[in-house]
Amino acid sequence: MDTQSYFPVPPGVGMEENFLSLDDILLSHERLPIRTECTFPRLGFLEKSSDTQDIPEGTKMELPLWLTKGLYERKRKVVSVELPKVYREGWRTVFSADPNVVDLHKMGPYYYGLGSQMLHFDSPENPEIAQTLLQTFIARFRRTMDSSQNAYNEDTSALVERLDCLEKALFRSGQSGLNGFQSWEKGQASQLTASSLVLNYRKRKITDVQP
Repeated sequence: MDTQSYFPVPPGVGMEENFLSLDDILLSHERLPIRTECTFPRLGFLEKSSDTQDIPEGTKMELPLWLTKGLYERKRKVVSVELPKVYREGWRTVFSADPNVVDLHKMGPYYYGLGSQMLHFDSPENPEIAQTLLQTFIARFRRTMDSSQNAYNEDTSALVERLDCLEKALFRSGQSGLNGFQSWEKGQASQLTASSLVLNYRKRKITDVQP
């Protein structure tokens, strides 16, 4: 029986979010470049480069993803969102050429998650962004899983340091599956072990009968 005291909650899929997931909580704090489309009264303290009391219309600044999504409205424009550079046309061209050469952790590290969240905002480039995310994932998936299957009992830090958080989770899953298969081959998978609850209960029983 697994005795872990904490079981990680997986992040949401695509544009959905799971607010019990630590990865999604960290993702929601990724900063996005925005432009204010109206005056924000008495919020000038949020813009460190300004000495005014208000944030005037047309100010360019960065806000966390969670706040940007809260302020963004399609009918009444409060803020307009600019694409982070990794999702712009220049980088999309790099990904279409060979996505395996890109250090996604350095560019993100939530390349897929943040890219999916960018689809919440109206942009004429959304179809191209979605297509690039999909093709990048497909192209890098096989290499990620092959690496996880060929690194048994080895130091994998160099392999995973260039991966996005989603890819790191897939890599760990591949490693876990490999380790389970290796244990099964050695005949260790069928060994039964006592639950920690049973062991703790036995300890209490022994303590109770001791004078």
